[in-house]
Amino acid sequence: MEPGQKGPVNYVHQDEIWKAHVKLEKDSADVWPRKWGVLTEAYREYQKESLKQAESVKKNQPENERSIQNSNAGSLPFPRTSQAVIGWRLAHSHLQLEKFGAVHHGRRSFLKELGWPLDSC
Repeated sequence: MEPGQKGPVNYVHQDEIWKAHVKLEKDSADVWPRKWGVLTEAYREYQKESLKQAESVKKNQPENERSIQNSNAGSLPFPRTSQAVIGWRLAHSHLQLEKFGAVHHGRRSFLKELGWPLDSC
């Protein structure tokens, strides 16, 4: 008996259910290109257009902006992925935005200011 079931397991019935699921998946895969194949063509067109736009932006970008992007961090290479951009300057102290160190604010408690015990609320 499998956990969570009451009574014996009917393996033939389980097999029939599995066959029905597999048949449904196969039939859906056969029908999908007729119903939704237009989406793949639209995606290919979108991909071509975005590549054209990226190339035109790169060509039209002034030379001084390219040199700023290339030498943005001195000798450090700019991260290739957008995810790596987040926090890449934090690893180098000369590139950090906080020149005077981290801000340290003390935590204040409204209950302490009123002189009440901490378990009063």
